[in-house]
Amino acid sequence: MTDDTDQRIAGLSHLRRAHLDKGDAVPLPITLASMFHLPGDPVGFRQYGRYDNPTWEATEEALGHLEDAPCVAFPSGMGAISAVFMATLKAGDRILAPSDGYYTTRLFADRFLKAFGVEMDTRPTRSFSDGGFDGYRLVFIETPSNPGLDICDIAGISAATKAAGALVVADNTTMTPLGQRPLDLGADVVVSADTKAVNGHSDALFGHVATRDEGVLTALKEWRKLSGAIPGPFEAWQVHRGLETLDVRFERMCASAQVVAERLAGRGIATVYPGLEDHPSHNLARRQMRRFGFLIGLTLPSAEAAEAFINSCPLIQPATSFGGTHTSAERRARWGDAVAPGFVRLSVGCEPVEELWKALDGAL
Repeated sequence: MTDDTDQRIAGLSHLRRAHLDKGDAVPLPITLASMFHLPGDPVGFRQYGRYDNPTWEATEEALGHLEDAPCVAFPSGMGAISAVFMATLKAGDRILAPSDGYYTTRLFADRFLKAFGVEMDTRPTRSFSDGGFDGYRLVFIETPSNPGLDICDIAGISAATKAAGALVVADNTTMTPLGQRPLDLGADVVVSADTKAVNGHSDALFGHVATRDEGVLTALKEWRKLSGAIPGPFEAWQVHRGLETLDVRFERMCASAQVVAERLAGRGIATVYPGLEDHPSHNLARRQMRRFGFLIGLTLPSAEAAEAFINSCPLIQPATSFGGTHTSAERRARWGDAVAPGFVRLSVGCEPVEELWKALDGAL
């Protein structure tokens, strides 16, 4: 896929230069403020910490630079997802979501949106286009799906959904804007849990929404301001710092994941990874993804075998979530995902790949 992502990556660390006066600190400072000096007419000035913050804005600028679209930051990935729902939906609307995507998205819709008169249908990611999109206000896609790593056609779904008069929202958490660009493929809105690879150090919760739709952007900002769903300045600073190494980390993680996936498959283990030629959607992945990602799905004979593998490997951190500098893994069936009891979601980190493989192979 040809795009300007490399140019955007190159300019990312230099964005702040345009805002600096001589003698200013080069690194982004943290502005910890709930109030601002505000004598007289308040119009045009910072007013209150729930409305805006210089550290958020710098992080939104950096994320927007990579997305090539305005961004609104939130205190978590689910904060971003729920904001899109609450800012764009009304009673009587119907939404479509993946049946095999991140389960909390469906849980939120079932527990809260349903009470407000918004109904949800679901479909598997791999056959998401089957049945069309007539009658929906919002179509939510997640590709690759978490945790099964199935893929759907972003461009095809976006074109069909827009023809039906609905918004297309793409969860791009697993890929980041460096690995996949849903807005360029036709999606109206991108959501991301920057808690994962964007921050990359497993020490901050954060999320963002990116959109080129001015109406959606305005509604999101109003929702954040009035609901108080605001990110903390310190967390925004952590994510800003993480962004400066995202390209290096993401490249290493994806390259290592390709090696590990090929060796797992070669060892006879049932392995799901979009970069493997036997993945059902490998050709689609090649068309719409810049890289194949750092997540691998592998299925071991039983829950006990999966737990033993995870717990005995010295270079696996047993934990939920993914995208950190360290390799981590978990058995997803323990959360109720529709996967085999021995299914393991493996998030490949930044360890030297040969040492990582040696540890994985030994644990297997």
